[in-house]
Amino acid sequence: MKLYSKEVMKHFIHPQNVGKMKNYDGLGKAGNLKCGDIMYLYIKVGKDEGGKEIIKNISFETFGCTIAIANTSLLTTMVKGKTLKEALKITKEDLLKRFGRVPLVKIHCSLLAVDALGETIYDYLSKNKKPIPKELRERHERVERDKEIIEIRHKELVEIEEELHQKTKHIK
Repeated sequence: MKLYSKEVMKHFIHPQNVGKMKNYDGLGKAGNLKCGDIMYLYIKVGKDEGGKEIIKNISFETFGCTIAIANTSLLTTMVKGKTLKEALKITKEDLLKRFGRVPLVKIHCSLLAVDALGETIYDYLSKNKKPIPKELRERHERVERDKEIIEIRHKELVEIEEELHQKTKHIK
């Protein structure tokens, strides 16, 4: 039995929407205390024909394992063109269902991708002084607590990761 499904390998070998975005409207970051994976997610917001705000463009940078990269890639393909509200409804279970087979020790990567998306939308709503749903505020507070612990326990690694992030180039 193979460790990873075809869908996982497709998104790992040929990830979609990769790179640091210039002129983004929202930026989110999520990390995991146990494995050290870090995800940055960028969105550009536009309007659909009905005037609702949608994710017009999305890109990511992930410093992590096969599943972390594949999850973030898959997530970007699932939310591009969706309203912010629709995007926030996507769960780690939705990602896992699309992948089929994911090793149990890697399931947390799906939550990381969803957390990074939540942080990105939170950032956009905050910057634009728009209402933030209660559930998103609570999720943001949890992610912030996790980040603080990571920064304390893994200070040297966080500094290296930040340096790598600063050196990566922007995409359009």
